[in-house]
Amino acid sequence: METRASKKRSNSQQPLVIVPKRHRVVLGELSDFIIPQNNPAQKLQCQKNSNLKKLDTTALQLPDIEPYVSDINDYLHAMEMQKKRRPMVGYIQNIQREVTSNMRGTLVDWLVEVADEYKLLPDTLYLAVSYIDKFLSIHPVKRSNLQLLGVSSMLIASKYEEITPPKAVDFCQITDNIYDLEDVLKMEADILKTLNFEMGSPNVNTFLKSCVGIATENKKTSNLQFESLCNYLAELSLLDYECIRFLPSVVAASVIFLSRFIIWPGLHPWTSSMCECFGYKSAELEECVLILHDLYLSRRAASFKAVRDKYKQPKFKCVANLPSPPEVLKHYFEEE
Repeated sequence: METRASKKRSNSQQPLVIVPKRHRVVLGELSDFIIPQNNPAQKLQCQKNSNLKKLDTTALQLPDIEPYVSDINDYLHAMEMQKKRRPMVGYIQNIQREVTSNMRGTLVDWLVEVADEYKLLPDTLYLAVSYIDKFLSIHPVKRSNLQLLGVSSMLIASKYEEITPPKAVDFCQITDNIYDLEDVLKMEADILKTLNFEMGSPNVNTFLKSCVGIATENKKTSNLQFESLCNYLAELSLLDYECIRFLPSVVAASVIFLSRFIIWPGLHPWTSSMCECFGYKSAELEECVLILHDLYLSRRAASFKAVRDKYKQPKFKCVANLPSPPEVLKHYFEEE
């Protein structure tokens, strides 16, 4: 499975054209185009609107959401635990006859490259992988149709998250037309029926965004570097079939834990504020943290390169090259 970015094509082949994202017009600007200039009353109203634009907006304050943060987190935690939003643990062994965990990892690694090429949002990738796992939890899939499941899942996730998603024919072309449009649309329908058209669920990125600021508070480091490292570890977790047994909030908390350990190895990676934010004690994160650490050091999923190559780029602060101690100290998981 190769993308256009990783495979040389002949000069005679028509390149894939991606429609650029459209600029969204601010609704307030539309009045300038629809008000007739021959109506005095409307001219007066237009002048009033113009004067309103000149008012000092510093007095306008966004609502304080702090009182609702706890309720929002409780709602997200309750949602992530719903059975219909979780893949079946052990579906490779219990449901699939041809698909293996390594094949799943290969597919996800390729989808990371596809998402990067199309410049898709992180949530699009997480949703696509969740659709794949949920579908595989119910339906046995032939090895030859696994890539079809992947591109169809990303098509649905793109429609759900993106302003201008790639078209179905784009996903046909990115597989070198192994599947035709009818195949993709048929699989798309099958996935939607399996999901019962419930396509939104909190993912690892959902919980990371809410707490990453607390994790870097009062630390002399680049927020971009820390966030990039968190995103790297989170995407590495998508590769490992064993990680599906953890709740997204547990993976997110473990990502924060390990990121702090890698960047500030001399400090305890889990503080009381982190515990309060995520609702987990360090002991509850131990198993997930150790799996993520093995992924980071290429002790697991070493053959998957797309995620690692992506985060070696300067725009992500080359976080895939950051050194890490070989072991996470046991006392970090003990209660103090």
